[in-house]
Amino acid sequence: MSKLRFRVVETAFKKKPVAVAVPAERPSEYYAKYVFNRDKMFKYLSSKVYAKLVDVIDNGAQLDRSIADEVAAGMKKWAIEMGATHYTHWFHPLTEGTAEKHDAFIEHDGKGGVMEEFTGKLLVQQEPDASSFPNGGIRNTFEARGYSAWDPSSPAFIVDDTLCIPTIFIAYTGEALDYKAPLLKALRAVDKAAVDVCHYFNPDVKKVVAYLGWEQEYFLIDEGLYAARPDLLMTGRTLMGHDSAKNQQLEDHYFGAIPTRVAAFMKELEIEALKLGIPVKTRHNEVAPNQFELAPIFEECNLAVDHNMLIMAVMRKIARNHGFRILLHEKPFKGINGSGKHNNWSLGTDTGIPLHAPGKTPEDNLRFITFVVNTLMAVYRHNGLLKASIFSATNAHRLGANEAPPAIISSFLGKQLSQVLDHIEESTKDELISLSGKQGMKMDIPQIPELLIDNTDRNRTSPFAFTGNRFEFRAVGSEANCASAMIALNGAIAEQLKEFKHDVDELIEKGEPKISAILEVIRKCIKICKPIHFDGNGYSDEWKEEAKKRGLDCETSVPVIFDNYLKPESIKMFESLGIMTQKELEARNEVKWETYTKKIQIEARVLGDLAMNHIIPVATQYQTDLVDNVYKMKDLFPAEKSAKLSAKNLELIEEIADRTAFIKEHVDAMIEARKVANKIECEREKAIAYYDTIVPMMEEIRYHIDKLELIIDNQMWTLPKYRELLFIR
Repeated sequence: MSKLRFRVVETAFKKKPVAVAVPAERPSEYYAKYVFNRDKMFKYLSSKVYAKLVDVIDNGAQLDRSIADEVAAGMKKWAIEMGATHYTHWFHPLTEGTAEKHDAFIEHDGKGGVMEEFTGKLLVQQEPDASSFPNGGIRNTFEARGYSAWDPSSPAFIVDDTLCIPTIFIAYTGEALDYKAPLLKALRAVDKAAVDVCHYFNPDVKKVVAYLGWEQEYFLIDEGLYAARPDLLMTGRTLMGHDSAKNQQLEDHYFGAIPTRVAAFMKELEIEALKLGIPVKTRHNEVAPNQFELAPIFEECNLAVDHNMLIMAVMRKIARNHGFRILLHEKPFKGINGSGKHNNWSLGTDTGIPLHAPGKTPEDNLRFITFVVNTLMAVYRHNGLLKASIFSATNAHRLGANEAPPAIISSFLGKQLSQVLDHIEESTKDELISLSGKQGMKMDIPQIPELLIDNTDRNRTSPFAFTGNRFEFRAVGSEANCASAMIALNGAIAEQLKEFKHDVDELIEKGEPKISAILEVIRKCIKICKPIHFDGNGYSDEWKEEAKKRGLDCETSVPVIFDNYLKPESIKMFESLGIMTQKELEARNEVKWETYTKKIQIEARVLGDLAMNHIIPVATQYQTDLVDNVYKMKDLFPAEKSAKLSAKNLELIEEIADRTAFIKEHVDAMIEARKVANKIECEREKAIAYYDTIVPMMEEIRYHIDKLELIIDNQMWTLPKYRELLFIR
């Protein structure tokens, strides 16, 4: 942890002085302290090796194994100076988390002792067990060999005493068993396809980079209360719990003053994140009570994905220092907003041009329109795949819940851009485009300066919204690995750009002027992808009906949504770009279906356990107390008066009896339904059975438990309630 100094300050809200932790230096002085970045490379490597390694990072040059030993030696020297004693290959298996196996920097010295050693061979490649990670049948349990291989484009970093080396993870037979390998291939594909299209406008472009800015939403909960809720502990969400009388309805938490304990957590988190080179910039209260957000400066996509996976691990660790637990589940509490991870995505060139931002000249704006329209086409052609890339058992609770984008992929463009596309579509002339930038708005308040207004508003109901110079993929879940969405999106864009260039080149070869050819293909694309363009209220029932008419994917069953990965057009896209083979796609879907089943299975078991061992015993005990009260009333009062006084208790006794009987009956039925589903061999069909039968049963059981919570003596109720969980003091 960081070394902090403390200063005692008086506050307007506390009578006693409080100690406030502040970093000893400015952020710029300790930023990337624990990262083997270019500054460290330059210091610890020879100029020749440094130049070769930078060429690999910047230009995608083939890694020369001959430099690996010197890089390893320099990396080891720096790491040991920083207090590291171990190293690990850090990778992203298909578990939504990260994996690492630590080895010490020691080998025998031949004299009865040991010496610190770390060679290029150990840096470049290692062999973790591939059978124990989700693999969708690619590896048998007895076939354990798999390889992790160094990704030089993402710098190594130190956590505690361990040097972490970002790597890909593949099977012995070469198939990807992680998220990073296909992500790197998708980024390479979009780079190549976008560079080819950029050459219509600027032949000097040599590289196109995909940028990602994630916005991480999360809940904090007191550690003691977390430990008292087995459902939170084992599933990440509350499987029961009635609404608190006050939650988010007053909208007083959003952007409100950050609670003191939370601010202390955020400060330590930011310091540690900055030391790890994660450029965290924004922090604030979110809409729901106990919900917060942090967001970094945008980065190159591969690095941003690594940083998001790392920040989630750091958050969990730092939270415990402050008596909190982090909840990253998309819907930990029913009845209030869940958490997402908006993925702000765009493309930019090595010449410094943002491809999704309007320019100052008509030619620049034609380039801008070209990339916007191709993005819309890609999202239209693969809207089902993009939905599958962000869906999960956990995110299903959030999407479409009138707080997050609906489970239908559409794109919001805003009034000005929509009008421009309509004009191009209807025009028969090859005229170039003029777009206005930010417009001034004067307020009739003397001390307020002129405001600069963006050329598009925001639409919080849109899953894929244009926000001025980027697209915001709002549907990604808070605990998800961003790579899943980024693989699908960048792959779809790459395929579309390749097709666009093919169509334009065909017209040019036939004698069409370049600008005319580009505009002709753009017009065709605008007409084709019109169904994906929707600027209205995505929460409305009318939109669901309209989306069906437009032919958009409106499926809501999570296991069935995963079928989009195995549609012919998806397989063609992934294989033609060299991102994943059909075998790899089939394996990933097996993992998705199996993971879905296991998560619902765990939830059902926990719910059944809590219902039978917490709820029913407590309800029965309270019911017994009421019965005892009724008999005592008969002994104490005349028959007529005791009957009148006992009437309410008799109603409660009957209600408790009915609800506990329903819960017991349906828990038993749910157990039998699981037994039936578990016998299904096909992972897809098993997942569908869990979605169709077990999930509805869980909701029915929860309904009656939540009703019991309202009538049973509060002192007898064994689980912390929402009013206790949701408000940090």
